[in-house]
Amino acid sequence: MIYRRFGRTELQMPVFSCGGMRYQHAWTDVAPEEIPAANQKHLEATIHRSIEVGINHIETARGYGTSEMQLGSVLPQLPRENIIVQTKVSPRESAAEFLETFETSMKYLRLDHVDLLSIHGINTPHLLDLTLRPGGCMEVCRQLQRDRRVRFVGFSTHGPAQTIVNAVETGEFDYFNVHWYWVNRRNWRSIEAATRRDMGVFIISPNDKGGKLYAPPPKLVDLCSPLSPMAFNDLFCLQRPEVHTLSLGASKPSDFDEHIHALDKMAHAARAIAEINERLTAEMHRVLGRDWCENWETGIPECDEIPGEINVWEILRLYNLAKALDLVDFAKMRYNLLGNADHWFPGNQAVDFDDAALREALHQSPFRDEIPGILREAHALLHEAPQKRLSES
Repeated sequence: MIYRRFGRTELQMPVFSCGGMRYQHAWTDVAPEEIPAANQKHLEATIHRSIEVGINHIETARGYGTSEMQLGSVLPQLPRENIIVQTKVSPRESAAEFLETFETSMKYLRLDHVDLLSIHGINTPHLLDLTLRPGGCMEVCRQLQRDRRVRFVGFSTHGPAQTIVNAVETGEFDYFNVHWYWVNRRNWRSIEAATRRDMGVFIISPNDKGGKLYAPPPKLVDLCSPLSPMAFNDLFCLQRPEVHTLSLGASKPSDFDEHIHALDKMAHAARAIAEINERLTAEMHRVLGRDWCENWETGIPECDEIPGEINVWEILRLYNLAKALDLVDFAKMRYNLLGNADHWFPGNQAVDFDDAALREALHQSPFRDEIPGILREAHALLHEAPQKRLSES
């Protein structure tokens, strides 16, 4: 295992973290006696394998159903000084409710403190305000720090790029959990801002949100050879020293293996990654055109500035990946969340829009005349039954 300094926390963070949202029994709380023994044994085997390979950062959340409860049967058996535990609690209107939710997490985890507490899902300005306003959630966190029940406070986010930067630039957080990988590099600006403030940088879901890389299409496999798509994405992210850890949402003990093998290539990966990146980029240019690939993001506002709140930026990104790299299943999975995932994945699909009104909203885009037709093509390609977030399914 390779470890990196997790910003100003000074924690030595493994470059892979054990995410806790895929091995639990249920997405809602249940009585402990309802946890199947086989599922609990499986979860504990996954945690022990994580520790065995040096992944001593265990990450979960109050919103992950029985994850915390089940971890509470194994984490207290491990040497506390040898593990880094993170949980996440969503902002609440009431500071008392936030504290009560945190207490539920601690009761389930059976620990006297967590190393990292994330405000879970700062996706909108309102949720940032709930966190930082006088008498808000952050005041609870500061008291928990004084009581030595929380060491460091961060936030997780699925929000728009500017909202994330704004949260980082408050200077109130020690680290953040953010999306950034080859298929979505929009949040690099927030990572740069976090680096200037010496914050820890935790990358969310590189295998799933990073392209559903555990089930890659043959075309992507060929383009990434001799690396697997997952190994390429690992090395692509970790070649940046600003990135400290990638979350692996393990569902079984063997899910760590391919990522551990990727670390063997770290010392000599720069050239291989560059060659693969060139092939991927060349294929994007061949299929979609160089001018489009280099400029499609220009002048695309956030979805709340577009009629019907169509998430044009996200739809075009998914269209590009589906058309050029055959990432159709991934693009369908993400596209059909639009309109069904609230602030966790904001905006709507490209249906029933007025071309003239859309072009006006996109007046700064060099492709404002072409985009309405592309959106219709994207909808025809990607639309299926509405999807729900994993935690709601």
